Amino acid sequence: MKILFLDIDSLRPDRLGCYGYPRATSPVIDGLAREGLRFENVYVSDSPCLPSRTALWSGRHGFRTGVVDQGGSRAEPFAEDGRRGFRDNFHEAGWMTALRSCGHYTASISSFAERHSAWHFHAGYNEVINPGLFGMDRADEVVPLAIEWLRQRGREKADWFLHVNLWDVHTPYRAPASFGDPWAGVPGPAWLDEARLAKFRAGFGPHSAREPTGFDGRGDPRFPRQPGPIETMADARAWWDGYDTSLRYLDRWLGTLLAALEETGLGEEAMIVLSADHGENLGELNVWADHQTADQFTSRVPLIVRFPKRSHAGRLDRALHYQFDWAASLIELAGGRVPEAWDGVSFAASLCAGRESGREFLVTSHGAWCCQRGIRFVSDGRDFLCLITDHDGYKDLSPFMLFDLGADPHELADLARAEPGLVAHAETLLAGWHEEMMRRSETGIDPFAEVLAEGGPYHCRGQLSSYLRRLMETGRAEGARKLAARHKAEASWDLAVPDSA
Repeated sequence: MKILFLDIDSLRPDRLGCYGYPRATSPVIDGLAREGLRFENVYVSDSPCLPSRTALWSGRHGFRTGVVDQGGSRAEPFAEDGRRGFRDNFHEAGWMTALRSCGHYTASISSFAERHSAWHFHAGYNEVINPGLFGMDRADEVVPLAIEWLRQRGREKADWFLHVNLWDVHTPYRAPASFGDPWAGVPGPAWLDEARLAKFRAGFGPHSAREPTGFDGRGDPRFPRQPGPIETMADARAWWDGYDTSLRYLDRWLGTLLAALEETGLGEEAMIVLSADHGENLGELNVWADHQTADQFTSRVPLIVRFPKRSHAGRLDRALHYQFDWAASLIELAGGRVPEAWDGVSFAASLCAGRESGREFLVTSHGAWCCQRGIRFVSDGRDFLCLITDHDGYKDLSPFMLFDLGADPHELADLARAEPGLVAHAETLLAGWHEEMMRRSETGIDPFAEVLAEGGPYHCRGQLSSYLRRLMETGRAEGARKLAARHKAEASWDLAVPDSA
């Protein structure tokens, strides 16, 4: 089997037409969905980029690999020490090694490993092509490399897996100015209004409305498609338009890539898989254009599979799946065996039989901008997400939050106080998962404990005192007091939030 895996960083499914978005952001991707199988509820086990791809390529939760952060010790896999053989577990039980064992030549076109010093990501690849731009690649720089590979290698190898990593919808949004504004006169998302924006502006946190590029209000003139602080509805629309424009630009280049695949005569032979390492919050939870929580918008990803000869065309799968469950299924579909070390569980048999077969619940984790786990479950036919937060990452996040995703698709109404029974149910599910992870762990360590012991999520370390000053200077003393009270061990009240304020 020939497999083309399109790995689109930060691609949020509900910004695609095939997932219901009214703007024409993705005509090429929508065409793939019509000709293939679309999954409605696929979630990464860990986010953001480094934990997510580590989990997918290893088939294991970050709890077990140790990679839950993007800096500090927990950006590195747990040491195998005396358990390590001549090759480490990422090679011995990795996704690419499993595909190679059933005859696939494996190749990657990606700058991910260099961007994150994630050298374990290369395990099991026959060939790696690094565009060399540290994740600042644009589709016009990556797709030509993929086309060249298809022309040179596509017919040469009987079975292959080609990973093509595209970054256009990862901030900073950088579709060329010559691409123009596809959305002039086209309405944007309707969920945000003036009252909600005012509440966001009074709020706080990295990448919140007043600081959408980090912990301060500075924009970057090099990237005009994300202009800076969000003061008006027009500013919010500019950020949304920046994401959507980058997606439309990427989609056009995907059309070029798929046309080249057809030109090689491999279009009917190849399986095309499209997914992402995580999604993107575009205002939800007052996080703008970044991926900082274990919520629906960071953790849910698209998954579209166009099978050879268009089998399964037009199918929809609504079951709950981890992304690495699909990786396990692909191994079996390719004729291989899923490594025993994996947490990923194949659903290949039910897929081939035309049935939906998924998980009863999922646990999502995020440790780079906060320490938070999400429990995605169904109760009485309703879709819920409960977020349990150990470190808020200096955002306005309660320790327990509950959302009815069907009635409240943008996570605006926290039901935790109104539905204590559902929160207790989510806690029970999480406790059972945690016990299972501890049982399967090679170290007996919850990696979140190490993140907290090192000073909290990497992207927030050392930022609190200066950020408290900014909150005071910008008229958000109440938020400063709330944060200082939550993090007494990290901040000096007298220095950052004087009593006279």
